[in-house]
Amino acid sequence: MDKEIKPKNRFLKKAAVAAAGAAIVAAAIYAITRIGENTYKADADSVTIAEVTSGIFNDCIRLNGRVETGVTVQVSALETGIVDRRWVEEGAMVKEGDIILTLHNPNLRQQILDSESQLAEKQNMLRDTELAMEKERLQVRQDILSTRTDYSRKQRIMKQHEQLYKENLCSREEYLQAREDCELARRSLALLQERLSQDSLYRREQIRMMRESLRNMQENFSLVRQRADNLNVRASHSGQLGNLTAELGQNIAAGQQIGQINILDDYKIAVKIDEHYIDRVEPGLKGRIERNGAKYDVVVSKLYPEVTDGTFRADLRIEGARPENIKVGQTFYIDLQLGEPARALLVPRGAFFQSTGGNKVFVVSKDGSTATLRDIKIGRQNPQYYEILEGLTAGERIITSSYRNFGNANRIVLK
Repeated sequence: MDKEIKPKNRFLKKAAVAAAGAAIVAAAIYAITRIGENTYKADADSVTIAEVTSGIFNDCIRLNGRVETGVTVQVSALETGIVDRRWVEEGAMVKEGDIILTLHNPNLRQQILDSESQLAEKQNMLRDTELAMEKERLQVRQDILSTRTDYSRKQRIMKQHEQLYKENLCSREEYLQAREDCELARRSLALLQERLSQDSLYRREQIRMMRESLRNMQENFSLVRQRADNLNVRASHSGQLGNLTAELGQNIAAGQQIGQINILDDYKIAVKIDEHYIDRVEPGLKGRIERNGAKYDVVVSKLYPEVTDGTFRADLRIEGARPENIKVGQTFYIDLQLGEPARALLVPRGAFFQSTGGNKVFVVSKDGSTATLRDIKIGRQNPQYYEILEGLTAGERIITSSYRNFGNANRIVLK
């Protein structure tokens, strides 16, 4: 008779319990690792994935610049007036001294006529005064001659009476009268000589003052005439006329800008640079522009300290050869070298930088099925790459396209 064999229920029960426990533990571990994790499902074809590489980082930035003249001279009216004629048009080439505008100013014309009249009157007055003084001088000299002759005659008479008086041939009264007449003639001659001397000094001083006054009037008249010539607005330098704003019949005030002259002997390239680089850009930095396959050297010549809308301005000067047919207003792309090339970890530029500020990236798993958000640190950047300082290693792959649709997700499932 066969013996009944009982199954080992105890062993099976233990195995089942162990399996169930392991499953619970695994589920718990999975649940713990997913606590706080937001997952977003994305089409793998809708994102851009790039590999972290080790290579040479070229420390430069790409700028967009506009050609401007190296020197610009403002054209302003020196006198107030109404635009009577435009001799040249905007964009024309002018030479130093060329007339650009002619203004009309009736008041200034009247001032010129008044000044001419006053000057002529002053000149006539000076001539009349000089003639009168010369006539008076001649009259005094004539009086001196007459008085000197009279004095000589009376001196002889006095000596004759003196001799006669000594010989008792004339009375004392006759002698004294002859003596007094001689003394009077002597004093009259001395007074006339003194008058001639003083009149000469007075005449010289008066003539000097009148001539100085006349010279001042002539200078003032020259200035007024110069003001009349200033109604012709002229080019102060040779170059290309630009921004000519004055129109026929327009009233122009003295000092008002009516245009500018672009000196075409030199050019500069004006650029705007992100304020992120304000501490790294300085005069003397070199760069390059490219035109028709040829490269040309440029150097930062001037920095403007003001920051506007997140950018600051700088001027670059072309060194050496210049591109042919360069025109004001042309646009060039400039590669400005900020530092020496060096080996670094590199990732291609992408829209992720705007999404996270470059502080985080989604790192793709080896099998490409998921991507996890990771903290990183980005250093320098150029038109092609970001320099990675921390958080990534060569060979890893990251999502470089925009994270805008990912919301607050820190894990991406790629399908």
